[in-house]
Amino acid sequence: MKRVSAVLSLLIVLGLIYYSFYSLMPREGTPKSIAKTEFSTERALEQLQHIAKKPHYHGSQEHATVRKYLVSELEKLGLQTQTQEGFVFTTQSRTMNRPINIVARMEGTGHGKGLVLLSHYDSALVPSPGASDAGSGIVTILESLRAYQASGKKPKNDIIVVFTDAEEIGLDGAKLFVNEHPWAKDVGLVLNFEARGSGGPSNMILETNGGNEKLVKAFIKANPDYPVASSLMYSVYKMLPNDTDSTIFRENGDIPSYFFAFIDDHFDYHTANDTIENLDIETLQHQGSYLLPLLHYFADADLNNLKSNDEYVYVNVPFLKMISFPFLWILPLLLVATVLFGILIFYGFKKEKITGKGIAKGFVPFLLSLVACGLIGFFGWKLLLAIYPQYNEVQHGFKYNGHAYVAFFVFLSLSITLYLYRRFANREPVASVYVAPLIFWVLINVAVFVILKGAAYFIIPVFFGLLSLWILIKQEKPSLLLMVLLAAPALFFFSPLIQFFPVGLGSEMVVISCVFTVLLFGLLLPVFGFYSWKKLLSILCFLFAFGFFMEAHFTSDFSETRQKPNSLIYYQDKDADESYWLTYDNMLDDWTKGYLGEKPIGVPSEILGASGSKYNTGYTYAAKAPEKSITPFQINLKKDTIINNRKEVTFTIIPKRNINQLNLYADADVSFNSLSFNGQKALKDSTGFVYGNRKSDLLLRYWVNNNDSLEVSFTTESKKSVSFTALEFSYDLMDNANFSISKRPKNMMPKPFVVTDAIVIKRTFAVDKLPTFKKDSLTF
Repeated sequence: MKRVSAVLSLLIVLGLIYYSFYSLMPREGTPKSIAKTEFSTERALEQLQHIAKKPHYHGSQEHATVRKYLVSELEKLGLQTQTQEGFVFTTQSRTMNRPINIVARMEGTGHGKGLVLLSHYDSALVPSPGASDAGSGIVTILESLRAYQASGKKPKNDIIVVFTDAEEIGLDGAKLFVNEHPWAKDVGLVLNFEARGSGGPSNMILETNGGNEKLVKAFIKANPDYPVASSLMYSVYKMLPNDTDSTIFRENGDIPSYFFAFIDDHFDYHTANDTIENLDIETLQHQGSYLLPLLHYFADADLNNLKSNDEYVYVNVPFLKMISFPFLWILPLLLVATVLFGILIFYGFKKEKITGKGIAKGFVPFLLSLVACGLIGFFGWKLLLAIYPQYNEVQHGFKYNGHAYVAFFVFLSLSITLYLYRRFANREPVASVYVAPLIFWVLINVAVFVILKGAAYFIIPVFFGLLSLWILIKQEKPSLLLMVLLAAPALFFFSPLIQFFPVGLGSEMVVISCVFTVLLFGLLLPVFGFYSWKKLLSILCFLFAFGFFMEAHFTSDFSETRQKPNSLIYYQDKDADESYWLTYDNMLDDWTKGYLGEKPIGVPSEILGASGSKYNTGYTYAAKAPEKSITPFQINLKKDTIINNRKEVTFTIIPKRNINQLNLYADADVSFNSLSFNGQKALKDSTGFVYGNRKSDLLLRYWVNNNDSLEVSFTTESKKSVSFTALEFSYDLMDNANFSISKRPKNMMPKPFVVTDAIVIKRTFAVDKLPTFKKDSLTF
């Protein structure tokens, strides 16, 4: 009977772990035949077919095609629809572009603040169809609006749709709307839909300048079916440099947001694999399951009164959906738990169910497990990178076989922990052995109170653990089924977290998964501590670990579904009359070797590695390339004069071919009294000059829309000639008539987060040496 109870308890533990994941999101999409007032995944996918046919990055022809389609769809819904465009220049990042936002409005019956439904319609610059990022957000909004209108309701608040442009190159469409659109002042709340992968549950994260109390309470009242949200993620997010369009609404407009993003299958993010086929249907349904109830709720809610000074702890829980409590409770709860823990230890000593020797022996396997598993997680991943160097070519933190590695490290940690507890604490009373992990969990909650208050819900499993300790003291052989039920909160809270850290922060975070596995095991000691077959479980866990390692090994190479990212640039230096093939890759493959050869050279120092990279990646190899006849830009000199001992110059760079990006440089020693680009003025720094403290020669990175020209105006006190260098980028290497580039094999794709498959032309010119013609122009 004891064995049956033990086996049943283990099965329930496994069932609770499974349900902790199962309950996070819908298990299937919804058909078109569903009631018209409901969100239909099938309908949303039909619209996504129009949006994610091809890459539609800012300024591309497909970008304009998608914009035209979205304007038409919003007009079909009967919304007042318009586009907003204008130059956005940011002095700090030295970037500029001309976003074209799509904005639409559904008039409400009241006079309060409006509700913004937000997503962006530009895809990543690398050839990426953008099905998830953020085509999924666009169609979630369109389909939810259709379903809302089908209900026949009239909103009390205005509903404003904002499909921003240029999100992928600096959140500039959001800046343009918040800073310049007259509707921005009417906004009380934003619902933003995003993606950093192609699957998994969508997480809700808040953006607010004040406390989150009213936002948390409103979200709970809106009652979405599958809330996935925690103040831990909220606290971590605020500590990271990650920004979304919601950040702009908060920083520039003091407008709070909920934003919803899914992050699993992160290896598809910003790649050619961000396709409709790779987007999980359940994930798209999850986005819809958020927006439709939130739309119904906030369409009529008071959006004028969402500010608060108080912060709340919150977390999703199966069956209860969401629980929350104020930050003010954190310290009292911690003190109560500490006092109760002390009382229980005293009580246990009095009842002779807890002994000093037993507590000491309980620390041995727990500390050894923490240290051993932590070291294995940390150095194990480094060893894997040495064994499989191809992983370094995948710039995403989470690798193609990342899930198999998470499972490998988790099962290996369990195997080690089970072995150590059998070896060092098998004969000690479970109550005594349980003290060590409870002490650690109390200390963790002390650290949470000091450093990361959003994780304060960690105290809840501690209270259930204290209840388990009380039962262990009262009963020599308690019901294992009861012990499992008391461990359920720990399993619900921490099982998904064990997977989340490497998925969300990169595979190297398996070290956190290993440590959390041991910590969670510690809370489950009232169950596992009574198992007499720990050795068998340890062996089984090791075998599972080995199986997952072999799965990872056999999927470690590149294939048609796990493509190797690679890159190729054609770089022509007009100053030196030299042309090169360039790459960012460390491991060349047959395709790149076809251009760079078997023995490429290092990158010549005169080549400007300034195309930009999320990971500050520079060119790695170069090879001489054939000279191609490519028409460079034209310069029109409009003004060159001296006024009050200051040189004032205005010139315009006019592209003579279709380009997507233009970078401008001047020697870092040059000080500008003023500097503007297309009328956008750069701000002066603490030196009293524009870019007086710049460490690089870069003046501007300009993403071009519709082949716009670039007008540069500056004043300087220097009497020396000012020289500029310009780099023109066109993202058309693969289909440019001047080249015959072979198509990539199916097991390769363009490298994300860098400018690749591009033609780059470099040209340097000195303003003083520009001949003055009647039209003040010169064509190179």
